[in-house]
Amino acid sequence: MRVAIAGAGAVGRSIAGELLENGHEVLLVDKAPTAISVERVPQAEWLLADACEITSLDEAALQRCNVVIAATGDDKVNLVVSLLAKTEYGVPRVVARVNNPKNEWLFNESWGVDVAVSTPRLMSALVEEAVSVGDLVRLLRFSHGDANLVELTLPADSSVAGTQISEISWPEDTSLVTIIRGNRVLTPHGEETLEPGDELLFVAAQAREEQLEDLLQARN
Repeated sequence: MRVAIAGAGAVGRSIAGELLENGHEVLLVDKAPTAISVERVPQAEWLLADACEITSLDEAALQRCNVVIAATGDDKVNLVVSLLAKTEYGVPRVVARVNNPKNEWLFNESWGVDVAVSTPRLMSALVEEAVSVGDLVRLLRFSHGDANLVELTLPADSSVAGTQISEISWPEDTSLVTIIRGNRVLTPHGEETLEPGDELLFVAAQAREEQLEDLLQARN
């Protein structure tokens, strides 16, 4: 998979390192000469250019990319990069960093964003996830279909604890993606029984989140 990352700061470089370790091709683009630190991510391609300029994106051959990540510290830049990537180059997947939570409402499909990642919201969600049991925590918002990645740690007295997945009537527009049990990551299947303390990750429509939380919470 070929990935272009706009923004070669700490965030962009960190993402690039992870993707390279997983065997992907990565191009880092930044207009600031001081950000071009080839020695920090030597396996990546580097381009000194303004990612908001069509000529720069032509040089980056964005049409060859499977994913574009707008990871700069400027929300306006990230929106422009996302829109150009989707509308001018038909990039299948566009991920954008949200720096200011007040701008989060802009990061949707009308601006070419498939997945918006709000760093402040994500940090807040991870804190909630670490301390809450029985409460639904929203980790990530997907622009298409108004769906979110949500997590809930199953309480000991949940109404579905000890129940096989196939026997649970899940709300519409929700899908159990994975179960984290201790240090194990389990793929859900019908015969799997949910246990207290399981961390359950769902992709769910926002309108179904309350219904899902009610289902998983403690018995009355």
